[in-house]
Amino acid sequence: MVQEGSAGVGLLPDPEPRVVKYTVISVDDHLVEPPDMFEGRLPDRFADLAPRIVENEHGHQLWEFDGQRYTQVGMNAVAGRRPESVTLEPTRFEDMRRGCWDIHERIRDMDINGVWASLNFPSQITGFCGRVFSGATDPELGVAVTRAWNDWLYEGWWQPYPDRIIPCGITILSDPELGADEIRRNAARGFRSVTLPERPHRIGLPSIFTSYWDPIVAACEETDTVISLHVGSSGMGDLPMDSPMVALGATLFGQLSLTACAEWLWSGLPVRFPGVKVAMSEGGIGWVAMLLDRLDNIVDRSGYGNQFAGGSLRPADVLQRNFWFCTIDDPSTISTRDRIGVDHVMVEVDYPHGDSTWPDTQQVIDREWGHLPVADLRKMTHENAARLYRWPLPEVCLP
Repeated sequence: MVQEGSAGVGLLPDPEPRVVKYTVISVDDHLVEPPDMFEGRLPDRFADLAPRIVENEHGHQLWEFDGQRYTQVGMNAVAGRRPESVTLEPTRFEDMRRGCWDIHERIRDMDINGVWASLNFPSQITGFCGRVFSGATDPELGVAVTRAWNDWLYEGWWQPYPDRIIPCGITILSDPELGADEIRRNAARGFRSVTLPERPHRIGLPSIFTSYWDPIVAACEETDTVISLHVGSSGMGDLPMDSPMVALGATLFGQLSLTACAEWLWSGLPVRFPGVKVAMSEGGIGWVAMLLDRLDNIVDRSGYGNQFAGGSLRPADVLQRNFWFCTIDDPSTISTRDRIGVDHVMVEVDYPHGDSTWPDTQQVIDREWGHLPVADLRKMTHENAARLYRWPLPEVCLP
């Protein structure tokens, strides 16, 4: 259904490659699942039930799965489009920049932007974390589609450029033992991360304050698989009727991350599984120092919070040990990096979404962070991510 060679409606000309001053690993980008990704990847009995692209009466392309339709919302593929052409209407593949869904063009767009490596989250058909598949009316179909998505990511998206794409998988959320097995299966072939719902109770799954998630978190700790919690993976905030949903929802990204982070911390999971690593995605860092201050306050002043592990672990210490944070730039709050822990701050590009700095990430970093010490710049632009995801760096790193 993709019209090869189409110029695309509303697409800008290719930008010139940017001058590279910094080695960049982006820990939050997105892929748009291509229309053929499930072909030949499911058992024969499920082949006709795989997610597929259909067209509606308006000529829009949508994903269809399990009796439901999921839109390719235009805001999820903003890169390279003229601003006036970006709407909430579903976007056809030929009207997206090919780097959204074509791995060879994605690498070219990374090169234009001066990005060495990129971790890519799923898009609409998975619900950012596989929740669509795990909610299938036939659980076996959901398991098969989840595995097929991971197989495609391995074969079609990562392996063509194994040093450039950091593999982040999805897992089976409806059965924690199967979910743990899928994490181990992916880790055995080199996956570095798994995306989980940030607040699972909001999408009909058990709360993280239950033991339901223990097998999945244990598998992540065992395999050194980073848990990635992306804003919106459990839906957006509780927005009032008649409010500007897109603008207000995007404004509250930091609040969503703060809430999810506090819940994961107080769930005790990072205490019971001290080696687990949790990365908060697309929430910025402006709220993290405030959270640390509040955690200290409720222990030392108000007495609301109990210290972990019989008093030997303070909540703020666990936060700084087990959680990592990413930022597009945070020009007003990058100064809080030492309070957060500069070793736990990473950069994101968010290609191809509306927040993305593509193709000017190098310029944005230089403008907002160029005055910072070189040691801090190196950590936040690439060293922290390389350490967290156990990822190779190029022979020469900048600055």
